Amino acid sequence: MKKLLIIKTGTTFPSIRETYGDFDDFIINQADISPAGVMVSAIYKDKFLPDYKDVSAVIITGSHSMITDNDNWSIYLSRWLRASVHESIPVLGICYGHQLLARAFGGYVDFHPGGKEIGTVNIELTEQGENDPLLSVLPKKFLGHVTHAQSVINLPVSGQLLAKNCFEGHHAFSINNNIWGVQFHPEFNAGITREYINEQAPCLIKEGYDINQLHNSVREHVYGKILLKRFWELI
Repeated sequence: MKKLLIIKTGTTFPSIRETYGDFDDFIINQADISPAGVMVSAIYKDKFLPDYKDVSAVIITGSHSMITDNDNWSIYLSRWLRASVHESIPVLGICYGHQLLARAFGGYVDFHPGGKEIGTVNIELTEQGENDPLLSVLPKKFLGHVTHAQSVINLPVSGQLLAKNCFEGHHAFSINNNIWGVQFHPEFNAGITREYINEQAPCLIKEGYDINQLHNSVREHVYGKILLKRFWELI
């Protein structure tokens, strides 16, 4: 029986893991997926991925690594994903996964010139997003939890822009109607987002961010759950 493959590209902070689990748990819980239908590959540790014939769909997690680190496991994963195009497997990349997909298919990723985007932010669908099989389940304007320093600066030539905001020009894109990348975190809830602010507070303060303002931005919402459930439906 084919299963959803969650590719872990890292692990969360220990304090967050104690309360909420790890990146794969975030996804499983948010999408209400039975763990029996999921297999997890910790690519950042094992550098192993299953055969495509055993995979119904793929979700690539976020990471505390940077795309520009050019880790060996990340390069290996990029090659595996490019080959998956021939299998027409539905793929969803989140944050690091979003950036990895963009670069794997010819886009450009680097540090955002405006610094970090963190908290809960407003995001808006493009016209293509409003008609996309996955993103169209969201309203034209929706909320997304975010924490990232790097961004997709240029989309792949084959990429369709699906969502953006005034800070992040490429919050979501698609390729071939079966590959999606989202810079925001649909697997996060408000509690996880607040903990990410707390964990990064010393660095954020040094960089000039107002921690109280960031915490005040955090709002609970259902849009991440809606998106992940829709991806599961498409499988």
